[in-house]
Amino acid sequence: MPQQRGEHFVRAAERTMSVLWAFTPDRAELSLTEVAQAADLDRAGARRILLTLVELGYVQQTDKRYALTPLVLEFGHAYLTSRSLPQIAEPHLRELTRQVREMTAMAVLEGTETRYIAQVPGPKLLSVTIPVGSRFPAHATSMGKVLLAAVPPEQLEASLRSIELTPITPHTVTTREELLADLAAVRKQGFAIADDGLEEGLRGVAVPVRDTDGRVFAAINVSLDKHSSTEEGVRREIVPLLARTAARIEDDMRMRPGGR
Repeated sequence: MPQQRGEHFVRAAERTMSVLWAFTPDRAELSLTEVAQAADLDRAGARRILLTLVELGYVQQTDKRYALTPLVLEFGHAYLTSRSLPQIAEPHLRELTRQVREMTAMAVLEGTETRYIAQVPGPKLLSVTIPVGSRFPAHATSMGKVLLAAVPPEQLEASLRSIELTPITPHTVTTREELLADLAAVRKQGFAIADDGLEEGLRGVAVPVRDTDGRVFAAINVSLDKHSSTEEGVRREIVPLLARTAARIEDDMRMRPGGR
């Protein structure tokens, strides 16, 4: 028996959501026929919805295949920030800052940029400070690389085709090949180290923060003077502290009512 809906129920919204839910990590790129079948729609209806989503920027069309774009992550980010993610993260970032005596921060991916949603300044007089709300090209930062590395390959390819990898310093990654190699390394090792990409002399070290399904929804990092430590020292001392901090944030998110 068909489910009874309220008088204000909008079928068009239901059909649009069914199209979005057709895409999964295992089915990140679909044909029109595959979308129509998964959403239980006819091809004409599915096509109209897909083309609308393409125009709005939530779906990317390549030849006759469709894939979600990173813009859909904004829905999750809006939910997470509404659930006070910064307030959950900040006590853990403060403890991390106390341990490493450097600025710590959390960011989310919005399109091909990272947006800082929490940060704790370091105690040093000349410590790096980046205000909450700041945005940076993801390819130039450690947190950006962690977040991009978690984007499904088809969506990542679509995003990279639509942006220019603008240099911020002479050391910023500016070619697709370099960036893809960096992201492959991040996936393999579970963290990112970015030297001089955003500012000369600045080293960023970042790890992912995951939801209960293992999906990356944010990243945290430590920003420090590149000349104050070796990369080996960062890997040995800072990366484990970052990983433990991320795990504690994840635990707190799970304990929160309605947590992910």
